Amino acid sequence: MFAAYDTPDFFCELMRRTDEMPASLRSVRDRLASFDLEELRHRTSTAEAQLYRLGITFTVYSDREAIDRILPFDMIPRVLTAAEWDHIDRGVQQRVRVLNLFLRDIYHERHVLRDGIIPTDLVLGNANYCEAMIGVRVPGDVYVHINGTDLIRDSSGRFMVLEDNARTPSGVSYVIENRHMMLRLMPDLASGMPLRSVEEYGLKLHQTLCDVAPAGVTNPQVVLFSPGIYNSAYFEHVFLAREMGVPLVEGRDLIVENHRVYMRTVAGLRPVHAIYRRLNDDFLDPLAFNPDSMLGVPGLVEAYRRGNVTLANALGTGVADDKAVYAYMPRLIRYYLGEDPILDSVQTHICAEPEGLAYTLANMDKLVIKPVGESGGYGLLIGSQATQTELDEFRVKLLDDPSNYISQPVIDLSVSPTLCPNGVEARHVDLRPFALTGKSTWVLPGGLSRVALRKGSLVVNSSQGGGSKDTWVMAR
Repeated sequence: MFAAYDTPDFFCELMRRTDEMPASLRSVRDRLASFDLEELRHRTSTAEAQLYRLGITFTVYSDREAIDRILPFDMIPRVLTAAEWDHIDRGVQQRVRVLNLFLRDIYHERHVLRDGIIPTDLVLGNANYCEAMIGVRVPGDVYVHINGTDLIRDSSGRFMVLEDNARTPSGVSYVIENRHMMLRLMPDLASGMPLRSVEEYGLKLHQTLCDVAPAGVTNPQVVLFSPGIYNSAYFEHVFLAREMGVPLVEGRDLIVENHRVYMRTVAGLRPVHAIYRRLNDDFLDPLAFNPDSMLGVPGLVEAYRRGNVTLANALGTGVADDKAVYAYMPRLIRYYLGEDPILDSVQTHICAEPEGLAYTLANMDKLVIKPVGESGGYGLLIGSQATQTELDEFRVKLLDDPSNYISQPVIDLSVSPTLCPNGVEARHVDLRPFALTGKSTWVLPGGLSRVALRKGSLVVNSSQGGGSKDTWVMAR
């Protein structure tokens, strides 16, 4: 199967490109090498049919022809050794700890601003900074209960953080469903492999939310708050509510009375203590934010401020995963912990700063330029793949609103063997591990491995045509 496989100039997740291949990778490679390509294609077709039949889909709003799509699934897993995972686990935990310390600081004492570690305007002037959170105490000082850290690997195999997702990170349902699919359709590959399980996530998520429920509540009622069936991640909302064994609610199902939150049930109103919310701050409460929101619950923010209900993630966490704030994370880690970052960051130029803008304008054809507030791969420019017309048009955008952009060098993302129309070929991948923080932080072994299915593409986002792989973490 790998006879024609080629990985020029890139670090390959499975083949490596070194003389010493870890035994766990060699075992997977040798099993895969015995597979017949046509049999693999048949299993892939079966997997895609099952994904659609099970409703494991996401919505692309810009495509009127096919609203519900499956996330294309590649049957060749992405494999991480036990040592690699230990490094990732420690790095993610360190990063989540600092995100929470930073958020507590900027909504209370603001030491980090007074000490000049990060520009005040970058924080207090950030669109995601939530004044309603100033002075509000949250249980355990935890603001980011669910975090997704996007990682890439460079040409040497070094793991690097590409961005943090501290608001409402999505994709964990695919991690679990991908494993189910692999065990159903590739048992001959997985049998006997020392794989770390992903089955605990639902229980761990529920325990995390119980950990941060208001003080004095002995049996917290947890709910998952969804915008509804038209949300692109609605499948995941249903999936996670089922995994936790908690009600899936919308705004119309909740009511606030005397600054306490209740859920409407056939037996009457039932108190709610912890809400895993999957909608953005602006839509949570029409009394506090967008008055036109039909999705939120009037009075929810005041109930939260009074400590009568916990929101996960907390309001105002978006300021911590802003792409401009990202550039300061190495300094923040040293400031709060007195440690060096375990996971490196990608060099970042902030266009709001004169030197960052000047460098970006002078090197547009060599950089990736991103809007600070967008996600999903929207609005970015990969200079090396852009036409002169696209570069000229983007230059105008930069000059018109420089504070909306950052730039980074193009990283030679690692690749992984992927089943393609012409056989098994190298495709670029990234990784999103998910961390849960309540009384402590736990990182799901593995994460969402996204793959850029188009040849040569560096954009792995599902909304931009990417797919996913099962991520195997070896226990030994």
